[in-house]
Parts: sequence; structure tokens; C-alpha cells
Amino acid sequence: MAAPKSPSLKDLPKVATDLKSQLETFNPDNMKKATTAEKIILPTAEDVKQEKQHVELIQGVENFKADRLKRTSTQEKIILPNAQDVAQEKTQKALLEGVEAFDTGKLKHTETQEKNQLPDKDVVLQEKVHQTLLAGVEGFDKTSMKHTETLEKNPLPDPEAIEQEKGKQQLFAGIENFDPSKLKHTETQEKNPLPTKEAIEQEKTA
Repeated sequence: MAAPKSPSLKDLPKVATDLKSQLETFNPDNMKKATTAEKIILPTAEDVKQEKQHVELIQGVENFKADRLKRTSTQEKIILPNAQDVAQEKTQKALLEGVEAFDTGKLKHTETQEKNQLPDKDVVLQEKVHQTLLAGVEGFDKTSMKHTETLEKNPLPDPEAIEQEKGKQQLFAGIENFDPSKLKHTETQEKNPLPTKEAIEQEKTA
């Protein structure tokens, strides 16, 4: 892991000019001498009373003796239902007794009629077409098919395209096989033409 880099001078935060001048000209001798006073705040009477009660409570719990407890007996009280609860219980009991004592011989005999709705003409026609199509596919005779041969056509390029391709290949071959040693040495001459007399006169009069 690379070590963190210190920020450069230009990245540091700028200080206002007036604040900077005040800091530079600050003289600590101008500061007034001050004495530090330590203040101890005493608790109030209410705080002392609450603390005393808290200590007494803790001591009472720690020093409590269980043998001082008296034996007691728990009395279980049975709460009787009110009139509304009694009425609901009677209604539920009567309903259950009615279901258990129901006489099925009092039921009337009924006959169930099964209805089979026939399809309309459109549905029948669609089903016939579907069945005919399936029968034609399943009973198709492959021997009735005629033998055919597939001809693959590969169109040849025209003479113009062939000439363009040849020219492109020759250009690539010339670039790849280029011999830089065949280049002639040349020297570059820098020309700085001086101004004419007329140009100097025009510059002066301008």
C-alpha cells in the first residue's frame, strides 16, 4: 500500500489577508492575566435526602432475613359467569343437540339431473377441420414426394471488382516490402526572405 502524500502548497486552504496579518502581528504580551477558580458545587438538601433513601433501600435488601416472613395460604376465587355468558352457552348447547338429534328420515327424496350441453355448429366445424388436418399429417405418404437437388450459387466478382482487389493487394505488398535504404538523403534549407525597399518605406509611413 502506497504511503499517503502530503498536500502541496497550492492545495492547502487559503487564509483571508486581514486574518493572516492579525495572526502574524499578534503579541502574546497584550493578553490579560487571569486566575482560574475551581468551584465545587455542593449537593442540595433534596439530593442528600434521595441519596440517603437509596442507601437505606440497598442496605435493607442486603440485610433482609427470610425467616421473618409469615406463611400465607392462597385462596382461589371462582368468578361466576354473568347472564350474557349463560345465554350464549345455552344457545350453543341447544345448537349442538339439534345437530346430533337430527332425523334424516324427514328429508325429501330428490333426483340429480346431469346436463350435457352440446356444442354449436361453429365448434363442430372447427373440430372437424382440426381432425382432418391431424389425419392428413399422420397419414402423409413420403413416397409421393419428388426428388429435388439443391443448387448452390456462388456469384463471381465482375472484372472491375477484381482490378480493385489487385490494386489493393499490390499497395499492401509495396508498403510491407518497402526498403527505406533506397531513400535519397536530402537537406532542409530554411529561407528567411528580407523585406524589400518598398516594404520598408511602407512600414515607416504606417
